Amino acid sequence: MAQKDEKATDLELIDAVAGGDWGAFDVLYHRYKDWTFRLAWRFAGNQTDAHDVVQEVFVYLAGKLRTGLVLKAGLTTLLYPAVKHTALAIKRKRSRQKEMIEGTDVPAGDPGPDPAALRAELSQVMASLSDAHREVLLMRFVDDMTLEEIGVALGVPVGTVKSRLHHAIAGLKEDGRLRRYFEK
Repeated sequence: MAQKDEKATDLELIDAVAGGDWGAFDVLYHRYKDWTFRLAWRFAGNQTDAHDVVQEVFVYLAGKLRTGLVLKAGLTTLLYPAVKHTALAIKRKRSRQKEMIEGTDVPAGDPGPDPAALRAELSQVMASLSDAHREVLLMRFVDDMTLEEIGVALGVPVGTVKSRLHHAIAGLKEDGRLRRYFEK
């Protein structure tokens, strides 16, 4: 892969793939595979499923590129819903498989204890937020997406994104376990 290709913008790489240069797809893959993996792990709950999600999402992206994808926002905005839905589908499938094997109902998604106390506290507080508030908070501060990108990825107006983000932060501030981090 040429050094020039690695510095190309996403739009330039997408155009190159549309022109038949699948080496440009490799650059896109290497550019976004880690982000995709972290997001997939967050939704799927385990590393193995996250790897499966990455594979499926990039197959999906290749199909989109073959049919003439027109990128109207950042590539993460296109990939986010694909990663989320694929990961949740895999998680549901694993849960059903596990229930069939064990013959019992399996509670959804406890990632297990985390050794760092702050991380455990934050996890508990994040879990107390609604799914919509938690999702917007993570998209903004973990995935570093703009408000507009979040709105496009979720299919909601920017005003809704702002409202959800405001309420999520307020929820964090109100929780006694994290209050000390917001004071000062």
